[in-house]
Amino acid sequence: MTGTARTRIVHRFMSIALTRNFCIIAHIDHGKTTLSDRLLERTGTIHERDKQDQLLDSMDLERERGITIKAHPVAMRYTAKSGEKYRLNLLDTPGHVDFAYEVSRSLAACEGALLIVDAAQGVEAQTVANVHLAHKQGLTIVPVINKIDLPNADVPSVHRQLEEILAIPAEEAIDASAKMGIGIEEILEAIVARIPAPAKPTDEVLRALVFDSVFDVYRGVVGYVRVVSGKMQHAQAIKLMRNDARYELKEVGVFTPKMYPQARLNAGDVGYFIANLKAAIAKLRLNDSAFIYTPESSVALGFGFRCGFLGLLHMEIIQERLRREYDMDIIATSPSVIYEIFTTRGETILVDNPAHLPDPSIIDEIREPIVKAYVLCPNENIGDILQLILEKRGLMDHTESLDTRRVMLHCELPLNEILVDFNDKIKSITRGYGSMDYEHSGYRAAKLVKLDLLVNGEPVDAFSTIVHRDRADSRGRMLAAKLKEVIPRQLYQVAIQAAIGGKIIARESVSALRKNVTAKCYGGDITRKRKLLEKQKEGKKRMKSIGKINIPQEAFIQVLKAQ
Repeated sequence: MTGTARTRIVHRFMSIALTRNFCIIAHIDHGKTTLSDRLLERTGTIHERDKQDQLLDSMDLERERGITIKAHPVAMRYTAKSGEKYRLNLLDTPGHVDFAYEVSRSLAACEGALLIVDAAQGVEAQTVANVHLAHKQGLTIVPVINKIDLPNADVPSVHRQLEEILAIPAEEAIDASAKMGIGIEEILEAIVARIPAPAKPTDEVLRALVFDSVFDVYRGVVGYVRVVSGKMQHAQAIKLMRNDARYELKEVGVFTPKMYPQARLNAGDVGYFIANLKAAIAKLRLNDSAFIYTPESSVALGFGFRCGFLGLLHMEIIQERLRREYDMDIIATSPSVIYEIFTTRGETILVDNPAHLPDPSIIDEIREPIVKAYVLCPNENIGDILQLILEKRGLMDHTESLDTRRVMLHCELPLNEILVDFNDKIKSITRGYGSMDYEHSGYRAAKLVKLDLLVNGEPVDAFSTIVHRDRADSRGRMLAAKLKEVIPRQLYQVAIQAAIGGKIIARESVSALRKNVTAKCYGGDITRKRKLLEKQKEGKKRMKSIGKINIPQEAFIQVLKAQ
């Protein structure tokens, strides 16, 4: 009976005019997941005994870190004050910049968005970026000022920021507190009144957008879908446009928020489908299509994969999921970016591994990826943040005052410079009050060179990096010094050199293990001692010419950390 009671909440065949598809967008930790919980409770989608915090965050990682990683759709039924019964399809989205791809896919399946702004923190960097994404998709935005119950809430200031920064009229904002349940009714009424219904289809041809997918061990591929026109039902034949392959539908349904089968999905509906897709798993990059990988083998580290991520948090989450879900032991190397190489032959080559860089004699120009960054910081930290941007080879565009306390810096930075510690340094400089977001801005030519590390005259590919020429010398000295610490001593001296092309720019030496061959000489002519020392010297020279340095794996890991 429990299952039957819950499923009655979902109106299976409702007019498209009474359907509303919307998502929730916000800066991280502004309360969108808590608001989702309140909406589910108010619409009766979740029973009292099933209530828990972060209802739509199904992963352990999401609950532990308090962040949303995956988009989570859910169907709700709401009876408005007018008496009309509406079906509301909500797509909860991540807030962190590394998961902006998840946000963009969710926006494509909606007609409107709830924009959540923290009443105490105001408009943040990712708030601005998400609003830009929503505007590009042509969505109707309903602004919500959340956490108005906090003692340091400044609602008038947030109203001004909405108008001055985002060009959203302040009178459209709804004051709310998801935690206290304030303003939930007003938000639901705004959704049905302001957000338009899906466009009425002109024909009955099946058209649908697959905006996400997961893999179930027992049921195969589960696709998250928004039906644009036509209908989807059991035993129906479908064609996926990406790989031009045909499949048969085994099941369709909606999320409440658990999967519940339906007889069919109509135009305007958001739900899921299960088809005979198991053979296409490798082609679909299931669960996270922003994650890409290619097999690669390294002499130093053995067989592995070169993986593509959207940022360091995205990388960290993927690693943790691989450890937990598949019990894999992972060694992660330092991140790199994709460079454009223009050759003297007129060719354009994309390079993500320094080992694949062409010979310098045929390189005409190297271009690196550039990002436009928005950095929000308190006024007193502007000088330190500007210094950080300059250290990262950034160019300032302009500054924008948000209010009496904060300023937004617009700048351009090489993507390679912000990969590792840029966001952490912003948080450190501003004592946690700063934030940033960025978007790709194409490629720009730069004085980039390949820095090689030679051990005993032999280059080690695993240590090669692409660096800016002005910083190559210092980077070379630092890496050579680090390698000197971790390479074990041999019976002969080992030279560690940093080189650009044929030019050596730094050198360190690992001193030899030495046996005292003159210990047995007690007195006598000095020539006896010299003869023994010369013999030892010749032996070491011969050993060095035929010997190979066995670099332990720990050495590679330590150098990669240093980078």
